[in-house]
Amino acid sequence: MIELRHVGKTYKTADSEIVALEDISISIQDGEIYGIIGLSGAGKSTLVRCINLLERPTAGQVFVDGNEITGMDRRKLLRLRRSIGMIFQNFNLLEQRSVLRNVTFPLEVSGVKGQEAGRRAMELLELVGLSDRAGFYPAQLSGGQKQRVAIARALATNPRYLLCDEATSALDPNTTRSILELLKKINQSLGVTIILITHEMRVIEQICDRVAVLGQSRIAEEGRVSEVLINPRSDIAKELILPEKKKGCEIYGGRRVRLTFHSAYSREPLISRMVLDCQAPVNILYADTKELGGEMYGHMIIGLPAEEHEADRILAWLKKSPVEWCEEV
Repeated sequence: MIELRHVGKTYKTADSEIVALEDISISIQDGEIYGIIGLSGAGKSTLVRCINLLERPTAGQVFVDGNEITGMDRRKLLRLRRSIGMIFQNFNLLEQRSVLRNVTFPLEVSGVKGQEAGRRAMELLELVGLSDRAGFYPAQLSGGQKQRVAIARALATNPRYLLCDEATSALDPNTTRSILELLKKINQSLGVTIILITHEMRVIEQICDRVAVLGQSRIAEEGRVSEVLINPRSDIAKELILPEKKKGCEIYGGRRVRLTFHSAYSREPLISRMVLDCQAPVNILYADTKELGGEMYGHMIIGLPAEEHEADRILAWLKKSPVEWCEEV
């Protein structure tokens, strides 16, 4: 398990201080895929680098498997880092080394002999679907293939944890999907705990079990992905989950209601029933339905009628309906 307790990170400049993280407390359970999402500048990359102390927190403590690592000496920390693999947005491959020798590199650093390192590297290239590219060089690979090599390299030392810092941001949607499927396969087959940093909610939706939403250097909210998606509480979570609603809402100047559909209710014609029962029109400003873990869920923003008595009828109807809703401020 990885645990962060009241972690903070402040960068000092010549004439000021920049707070990157403030009072971050999270627990990441063994075997799960844990997502950390936020807008650019929220502190996501700083946070993930604090986990393996590539960035040293200026406050708080980091625990890995029950061991407090912020006070470890250099030798113990280097040994612990072998259990924490890391992949990056820009792959960070060694251009002068072949695919095979990129994967063997951390093994060589760890003192593994050449033949054994080569065998292990080929096993990993088979796992990521690139055994036929062992003799190629990074310049001969696509972006998705480069990231697969980076994943194989990160797994070379049999880590228990894999940190993914915007690992799919440089990839197209189809390649992103295949890389996420690979990460899920690794999680399930090898039992590797994965911490995934991203600014894209679709990445979180596809493979994460739980998610922390980071905003203004703090955790805005945390929970199971389905719970956060269905009922985002913080403004930053709403912005990430419903990014396109703003356009319609900005045009419409009246009162608005956000509806949340999930499970069987996502297939029910609730809006049609509401309009017919209330004999009042509504304006659909935003709507989206998705599947998550075999269950359907969706969000809708509707504009209430300008006539106060019609708007009140709709609100009264919603109070008796099974759908979750709240009036937007």
